[in-house]
Amino acid sequence: MNPIEFMKEEILVAVIREATPQTILPIAEALYEGGVKVLELTAETPKFTRLIEIVREEMDGRVLTGAGTVLDPETARAAIMAGSEFIVSPSFNAETVKMTKRYGIPSIPGALTPTEILTAYELGADMIKVFPANTFGPGYVKSIHGPFPSIPLMVTGGINMDNLTEYLEAGALAVGLGGNLVNTKQLHRAEDYQRLTQKAREYRQLVQKVKAVQTIKS
Repeated sequence: MNPIEFMKEEILVAVIREATPQTILPIAEALYEGGVKVLELTAETPKFTRLIEIVREEMDGRVLTGAGTVLDPETARAAIMAGSEFIVSPSFNAETVKMTKRYGIPSIPGALTPTEILTAYELGADMIKVFPANTFGPGYVKSIHGPFPSIPLMVTGGINMDNLTEYLEAGALAVGLGGNLVNTKQLHRAEDYQRLTQKAREYRQLVQKVKAVQTIKS
């Protein structure tokens, strides 16, 4: 299964900021234990390429590991060289998409307006990250999905347990969860990681409920 298909199947993408080489593996393990198997390690985090290497070395085959907040082609290449399996950006940069595609890695740039979304997709993006999604909400995602049903949409920004179902019902195929799932500043003790696993499990259960309803309707 290629990365985009795996992401569509798993739906939940944990956006991990400010992890360290010492904490990234416990975070990844806690998320995996809770059923979250797609990890986005953000590029503004110091030594982010090392974090990617650690997860790929220790958890390869169990989780899908990518880079987020990638703003330029140079950063995209560095992430890919470290083992990133997909590249996510908060905005659309054509050169970043080109660099990513040159190495056969999926590109998921951020876009918001219909023109931005279509342009990014036509220039090679594999999936579009509607960001910030909470600016306009699930209704906007549904409106975008209407004229562009063939463009895979990921939503990031303000997604939580209260609105996750709405975004999935609106047509989102993947969901980026940042601080509402992983807050690295609150992870200090074993109990903190256990809570992270439980929270991941609760998000996973919500996704399973939506999938069950969609299967019945289809």
